[in-house]
Amino acid sequence: MIDEAQAVELFRFADPAQSVTVEVRCSDPRRMEKERYYAAEIVVESDFVSGRVGLQVSLQDLDEWERCLGALEAEEGVEWPAGDRSAWLEVVPDDPVEVTVHDSPSTQIAVRVPIDVGPEWLRENRLRLAGVREAVAR
Repeated sequence: MIDEAQAVELFRFADPAQSVTVEVRCSDPRRMEKERYYAAEIVVESDFVSGRVGLQVSLQDLDEWERCLGALEAEEGVEWPAGDRSAWLEVVPDDPVEVTVHDSPSTQIAVRVPIDVGPEWLRENRLRLAGVREAVAR
């Protein structure tokens, strides 16, 4: 579990009943070859199911999330992060937004959460991304 005091939200999809967030610990990255990976968790909260699944987030993943936000603004669905290395999610910008969290490829467990996001959700998530970028640059 990530120390919440050190975690920064990369994004949040939420309504009064449920949410899906990604929390990134922006200190102590793990280095693999030339890439830095930061410990992160996808967090699902609802009356029906609550849980956390770990993943590693790279600077390339942050760039990819920025592209995903552009695709969501264009009302296109996205999958993030790319690759089969860890948990991942897909987001479909319907009404309500559907966020499906997938555990690692080996378990094939998935949870779909419909979320009535507020009107500022894209802007707020861009600000969260900027906050993570700032935190990892320190």
